[in-house]
Amino acid sequence: MHLRSHAPARIDFGGAWTDVDLYARDFGGVVFNATINQYVTGEQIVTDEGMQVRYGFSLPTGSGLGTSAALNVCWFGLIGGGSDRRKVAEQAYGLEELLGILGGRQDQYAAAFGGFNLMRFAGGSQVEVEPVALPPETITALEARSVLVYTGTPRLSGNIHESVWGGYRAGRTETVAAFHGLREVGLALPEALKNGNVTEFAALLGRNWTCQKNLDPSVSNPQIEQLFATAQSAGALGGKACGAGGGGCLYFVTEEGQQAAVVDALVTAGARHIPFAFEFDGLRVAAD
Repeated sequence: MHLRSHAPARIDFGGAWTDVDLYARDFGGVVFNATINQYVTGEQIVTDEGMQVRYGFSLPTGSGLGTSAALNVCWFGLIGGGSDRRKVAEQAYGLEELLGILGGRQDQYAAAFGGFNLMRFAGGSQVEVEPVALPPETITALEARSVLVYTGTPRLSGNIHESVWGGYRAGRTETVAAFHGLREVGLALPEALKNGNVTEFAALLGRNWTCQKNLDPSVSNPQIEQLFATAQSAGALGGKACGAGGGGCLYFVTEEGQQAAVVDALVTAGARHIPFAFEFDGLRVAAD
């Protein structure tokens, strides 16, 4: 028997961090994200001699695009068939929790469900996934103005999580306010796209990035700030670090017609461009 699976990476547009139980149980978390055609692939080969499981992905390690969660979704998809996407997402999260990884659930649910989704978190497995239907022309316009690059430095989300949640537990005013701001942006972003307003969407990305940086100084660094300055000088209207920040990938939305100029400027500055399109399949499992 030969099974194949794939699960997509995601770009978290806004609200990330609020999906972690520590905040979600207190106030309710909100995340708006979308999956892209960069996949973790898996295969399971069963013969008379035993079973082999293999995985692969082309994205750099520590990209901040949810690849570790996508890998686990791939694995549980191979084991259980992937028909119950919510179950697979919870199994993938449970494995990370068992390993002592402090994180939220958006990555697992994104990889399992695919597409543009507004997700609401109330703590534990209380997760609502609301698919956001967008006109094809809006998706095309967003893709034509999107730029995704890898900084060349993997993000160390565990270290950043410790700093951020330490501030939250201590009731640090700026940290708590930043969480509330992230939640508000997570709610506003899909509305901008439903209205076909990519420019407003870009501005909200910038607002999300400000809130991210207010969580803790470790979320940004001089290299990231320089890449933001480079992108903005070339025509980026707004952007953010993907995932926890501190490294990994950066996502920008540009002025109309400036995508190529922003890509060229960032590559010249040392970043690696990651071309992509949005995808809507999520987890897929098939038998050969």
